[in-house]
Amino acid sequence: MSKSDLDYGVNTTVSHGADLEASWSRHHDHEGDFVTQLENNNLARGLRQRHIQMIAIAGAIGTGLFLGLGGSIQTGGPLGALLGYATVGCIVCAVQFALGEVAALLPVTGSFVRHAEFLVDPAFGFAIGLNIVYGNLLSVPAEISAICVLFQYWTDLNPAVWICIFIVITFVVGISFVGIYGEIEFFFACLKILLVVFLIIFGLVIDLGGIPGQERVGFRYWKQPGPFVEYIASGPWGQFLGYWAVMTNAVFSFAGVESLAMAAAETQNPRRNIPKACKKVFARVLIFYILAVLIVGMIVASDDPRLNDQSGDATQSPFVIVASAAGIKAIPSVVNAVVITSAWSSSNQALLSGTRVLYGLAIKGQAPKIFLRTTSWGVPYVCVCFNTCFMFLAFMALSSSAMTVFWWLVDLTAAGVLVSWSSILFNHIRLTQAMKKQGISRTELPFHNSWTPYSSPIALFMCLTILLTGGFSNFTKGGWSTSSFVSSYLDIPLVIAAFLLWKFIKGTKMVDLADVPIRAALEQVAANPEPLEPKSTGWRKVVNFLWD
Repeated sequence: MSKSDLDYGVNTTVSHGADLEASWSRHHDHEGDFVTQLENNNLARGLRQRHIQMIAIAGAIGTGLFLGLGGSIQTGGPLGALLGYATVGCIVCAVQFALGEVAALLPVTGSFVRHAEFLVDPAFGFAIGLNIVYGNLLSVPAEISAICVLFQYWTDLNPAVWICIFIVITFVVGISFVGIYGEIEFFFACLKILLVVFLIIFGLVIDLGGIPGQERVGFRYWKQPGPFVEYIASGPWGQFLGYWAVMTNAVFSFAGVESLAMAAAETQNPRRNIPKACKKVFARVLIFYILAVLIVGMIVASDDPRLNDQSGDATQSPFVIVASAAGIKAIPSVVNAVVITSAWSSSNQALLSGTRVLYGLAIKGQAPKIFLRTTSWGVPYVCVCFNTCFMFLAFMALSSSAMTVFWWLVDLTAAGVLVSWSSILFNHIRLTQAMKKQGISRTELPFHNSWTPYSSPIALFMCLTILLTGGFSNFTKGGWSTSSFVSSYLDIPLVIAAFLLWKFIKGTKMVDLADVPIRAALEQVAANPEPLEPKSTGWRKVVNFLWD
């Protein structure tokens, strides 16, 4: 066993009862702000860099890309959708680099939830953590509901059968050694990436008239019906609203990229691998989405009536719409199969995120200590069992339209994503301010960039603006919908209520910038050095970018 393994700990002994509580009390390092001995002893570092990259990619490339792009084109037009996704992509860039800088300094379980307590206020960390747990408790049954709809494309078998099957296999993966989970997500993420690349090339071939009997389309649909769609209002204002409405869909599509640091205490060499993964995940996901939106906008008209299909299966995909028109019969089944794996891997990612945040809250004494119990292979099994109980919400799909349930749950989750991104950015702003206050150079951070002090405030402003205007259609004439309003804004009062509740109960105060123990954190970095990564040259750089 190497010294780094000893430093970070790979001992996965079971902790139960009094021994667990004694260990928790004994090793409550810096009140749980740094990596605790509890994490070192009871969690296993089974995730490699390629795992955490693919976990984030698997979470981000899902039903939003394969099924949702047609709706974005219909709402904003080809250029409006492209600009909407590009705008959110820039926000994701700022979020990923902000997360990378803070997570490299504090590679703890629960990621930005624990960062919020360290840099802002324990009550803020509790509120964000509760929001994450709540959001992921809903995300898993939402994805399982989507899987039911997708299987209906092939069979009329009772959806309850598929719900039971996927609850069982999701639980099995969640309770398995985290390295096994990482390999499963790596495999399915590779499938999704291959399908995305194939669909982009396929769409380009169709656009250029490469299919026999199909004429060249080019940018025809950018001219007629036009690059923008008027949404709610008319004229330039209506076109702007179409672009703005696309961004809520784009946020949901990108959701999951922030999850790569959730299991930092289970990641090998996290101070090196998490920042590297942040950079690569952002680049890959943005390229895939931007190219996919561009191609879809070229091959499908924004006023195509086939985009009104709300079946929830592969027939809703704009790629399938075009393939069917071209007489290619195999594409719908291929897309449907990969979308099923996409939905399932997204549910796995949500389970990992939700359980690790719950474990992190328990470390800080903000959740019952029973959630600290782990298996002999280092998995917080009580957290997994608790999350599994909520998977049965997917049975709601049996008494209502599965897509209605799915999108209702998605709306609740979309607001939570913006809250999470905002907290990541606010954490980074506080870290930058604290370092300036204490006279510590940013170059001392394990990972730093010269432009992030400027990008984080801008991205935070954008996140809050999108959050507050996400349900703007409810305030237009004839556009009021109680369910839409509640789903768009419910998350805001929930987070505020959780913040005020913990602040009232515990009497917490905002951490003074001068008191943030950054120097102590930097000393931990120096005391636990990670092995240097061998340099790659030539073609190996390309291979590493695509694979590792």
